[in-house]
Amino acid sequence: MTTPLRVLIVEDSEEDTGLVVADLKHAGFDPVFERVETADALAAALKAKMWDVVISDYSMPAFNGMAAFELFQLTDQDIPFISVSGTIGEESAVAMMKAGVHDYIMKDDRTRLAPAIRRELKAAALRREQKRAQAAAAYLAAVVESSEDAIIGKTLAGMVVSWNKAAELIYGYTAEEMIGHSISVLVPRSRPREMNDILQRIKHGERVARLETIRVRKDGTEIEVSLTISPVKDSSGEVIGASSIARDITERRCEEAERLKLIKDLTEALAHAKTLRGLLPICASCKRIRDDHGYWEQVEVYIQKHSNAGFTHGICPECAHRLYPELSPDRPTHSNGNGEDSA
Repeated sequence: MTTPLRVLIVEDSEEDTGLVVADLKHAGFDPVFERVETADALAAALKAKMWDVVISDYSMPAFNGMAAFELFQLTDQDIPFISVSGTIGEESAVAMMKAGVHDYIMKDDRTRLAPAIRRELKAAALRREQKRAQAAAAYLAAVVESSEDAIIGKTLAGMVVSWNKAAELIYGYTAEEMIGHSISVLVPRSRPREMNDILQRIKHGERVARLETIRVRKDGTEIEVSLTISPVKDSSGEVIGASSIARDITERRCEEAERLKLIKDLTEALAHAKTLRGLLPICASCKRIRDDHGYWEQVEVYIQKHSNAGFTHGICPECAHRLYPELSPDRPTHSNGNGEDSA
């Protein structure tokens, strides 16, 4: 099975180019190639396509291998650059290797070309993988550092190995104060077994999720936190440590307490609220009401006991006319015989 290979060949000789391509095919590659022999053509080819390897002659009429490599470096491509030449001297070869050329091969020893390409392709792939891993690690570190939750790494013995900015804000200790020291400094004396129990679970590969507990700040004050602690495993799956995410829930607890108090106050208020409902036995004559115990009470007394209503006293117009006719504005008038009206 052949290996596809995109090859950019910097060479003024078509015959030598054919020999290189034939060597690659014989070694199991399936080369797709382009030949250039000037600086402009090389720059255009590097910009136009993605290549797996650049193979360059050292000595050409209008160009040379070192100039080609310097132009290649400007593109910042991490692919092998291999010099294949019949006229390069030892001093020039050393200079090119110091400059960063991956390998140089004499044209009369082209059997080294294919192995050199395979080696350098693997090395380039490894470099790219390392760069991706470093970029991912840097991004993860930025996420951890910018998190509002305390993110802490520790060994299975409880020794702190990483401590982010939020951990400093929540607990009051700096990274310098905590890294290399036991996480147990955060655990209240009233909970002596808690940390050991957690670490034992982590050693068995268990995850502790949303554990609400108490921790002690550097200034001695206690805070309520929600913890999620996960095992950290190596490439073989063995547990080598633990990572914990802690969120300060003190404010949430205060809000819950206020909400519960509000509910309690409202419940008590409703329990004291009095309403009248159902049928009320009332005397048709005196209008008194019989209560649940069989006693008869004045209407206003009964209503005040069974509701939040209060009373003010007055007299309606009908009763005023009946009880106090002399005060009624529409009372009848009578003559006293002297032409004067009398009440």
